[in-house]
Amino acid sequence: MRVITGTARGRRLVTPEGMDTRPTTDKVKEAVCSSLQFDFPGANVLDLFAGSGQMGIEALSRGARHATFIDSDQRAIDCIKQNVKACKFSDIAVILKTDAVSYLQRCTEKFDIAFLDPPYRHDTLLQILPVLAEKMQKNGIIVCEHEPECKLPQTILHFDLQKPKKYGKIIISVYRNTKED
Repeated sequence: MRVITGTARGRRLVTPEGMDTRPTTDKVKEAVCSSLQFDFPGANVLDLFAGSGQMGIEALSRGARHATFIDSDQRAIDCIKQNVKACKFSDIAVILKTDAVSYLQRCTEKFDIAFLDPPYRHDTLLQILPVLAEKMQKNGIIVCEHEPECKLPQTILHFDLQKPKKYGKIIISVYRNTKED
């Protein structure tokens, strides 16, 4: 697994061992990041359930101002630290070992882009999306990776679900604010 483009292009990323982490495929990462290419510059990014941290790192490589990486697994945290350091993003990244819900409940930051790839078949997205939506900038973007069986609400606060895209057994659902001020 490598960083696809930007300042860290081509850098190899390590992933946590075991079956608990499913790294996002390069095809999916390329599609998601290409669709957000004009949203990354200057963005404050949140990578929840970060795993290897590849989505947040890709955002930083493409010009994001800052990224916060959250995971509750120590192996994932160790990989994220190694990857962030290898890509020379240590000064613009925060890496925290904590539960995603606990983090969001105490977080005071507002994010421009959030990536969520929680464990499948636990309804985690349905629990966390309302809490996350409150931590997003009004024109923020929420990107969810999930299994086809997970049915997400059409609207969360002022965010509307865009047409989900299917990549094999993975669904990418994106929420954006489509309402005029």
